[in-house]
Amino acid sequence: MDFFSIILITCIIVLLFYIFLKRHFSYWERIGLDYLEPRLFFGNTKSICDGVSMSDTFANIYKEMKSRGYKHGGCYFFFKPIYIPIDLDIIKNIMLTDFEYFFNHGIYHNEEGEPMTAHLFSLENEKWRNLRKRLTPTFTSGKLKMMYSTLFSCSNKLKEVLDQYAAIQDPVDIKDLMSRFTIEVIGSVAFGLNTNSITDTNSEFMQIANKIFDSGPFWERCKEIAIFMLPQNFLKAIKFKFAHREVEDFFYNMVKRTVEYRETKNVFRKDFMHLLLQLKNRGKISEDNLITRQEGEEKGPDSITIDEMVAQCFIFFAAGFETSATSLTFSLLELAINQDIQNRLRDEILFTMEKNNGQLTYDAIMSMNYLEQVVSEALRKHSPGPLLPRVCTKNYKVPGTNVVIEKGTRVIIPAIAIHNDPEIYPNPDVFDPERFNEDNKAKRKSCSYLAFGEGPRYCIGFRFGMMQVKVGLAVILSNFRVNVHEKTQLPIKYAYTNAFILGVDGGVWLSVSRL
Repeated sequence: MDFFSIILITCIIVLLFYIFLKRHFSYWERIGLDYLEPRLFFGNTKSICDGVSMSDTFANIYKEMKSRGYKHGGCYFFFKPIYIPIDLDIIKNIMLTDFEYFFNHGIYHNEEGEPMTAHLFSLENEKWRNLRKRLTPTFTSGKLKMMYSTLFSCSNKLKEVLDQYAAIQDPVDIKDLMSRFTIEVIGSVAFGLNTNSITDTNSEFMQIANKIFDSGPFWERCKEIAIFMLPQNFLKAIKFKFAHREVEDFFYNMVKRTVEYRETKNVFRKDFMHLLLQLKNRGKISEDNLITRQEGEEKGPDSITIDEMVAQCFIFFAAGFETSATSLTFSLLELAINQDIQNRLRDEILFTMEKNNGQLTYDAIMSMNYLEQVVSEALRKHSPGPLLPRVCTKNYKVPGTNVVIEKGTRVIIPAIAIHNDPEIYPNPDVFDPERFNEDNKAKRKSCSYLAFGEGPRYCIGFRFGMMQVKVGLAVILSNFRVNVHEKTQLPIKYAYTNAFILGVDGGVWLSVSRL
């Protein structure tokens, strides 16, 4: 082949690729939906390549669409068309009224090739429904109350570490410490293990946690983009692996060792693992201490496999520690900035403790209304899960429009943008827990607060997460005063972590002093 032929073929390939892109980026125009004009190749998400967080990228798309008066609109995640609902009534339809059209998250999972990815957050269709039904009894208020003493015992080490910082007046990287605290809690409450994460910054659990959410290397970011853009069947065909091998091995070994030990020794602990063992061996959750079937006992219909146990332990650990640590971090940051709110919350905590003989019991924690308001406002302003993904499961005509969202279309609900929309929350930059008193909550439209999602896929572990955050705040504020350290860059800037986690550029540094 001569040089001229090579040039000609190259030009034809480039031309065809250009025509393909132009055709591809006209998708929303052909659908008849308002959209933001994409850039060639990058779509509307080039800012991600420039280090802007995924949450900020989609928050900016939401703001641009809303400024143009769109009730919903289309954009492109690189090549991938993404549907963005803006109007709260449309969001309510997606998450509640017409849930049957949007019940899947569209998160990569491979039950055969990578069973650990087949957890409650990623499973779809009937497999999700069945697993949700089986796991729901593990997160009732009664089960949480059963776990409370184990959870609260972890706070003693937290006080000891903060005492050391207070004594030497060193600034605290509060996200790091809160992550170590919530890992300690999850390790103890979920698995019955002492992780030593609070006192040992190099603990094995902490190393695994860092690997799960490490989006720093270029390849890790490419993996995140791939699971958004590429079909799951294609990813399975190329034997795509989402989790680090070390993470996968860690959870399989940890769960199998724990299962073998408890079944052999007939060990009972008031934790998540006990409930999973009951499902595995007895096919049901019972109020007794038994993890194996007794003579004559029939196996219930809700049994799970060891692979399913590993997957649920993985997501409970990953989601349970990270979102709670993020919630604690932003709660403490806002309390450090707003000393009057910190003082009022501390007064409520100390008053409640006085009524309960100086103890922070489960009932005492649950009775504190202002504590609930503070946490809710922190979750509003700094949503740990800033984006809520959905996939359209069958063609859906948006009510009141002629627009049909086609089966397979990805949907992103930018919760953090909704939470900071001044038309929904006036002066959204102001930290005001009174937004969540009963009167103000009653005035707001449905789906204006999405910290834990909404509808049938509402976060199954939200009660546990709230309890964990409330205990952490109550223990800290009843013993210490927190202030913003000069190492914290205000106003904060969200850092790139991944699509579902919120980070802070430069970290959050606080100083603590004993009361």
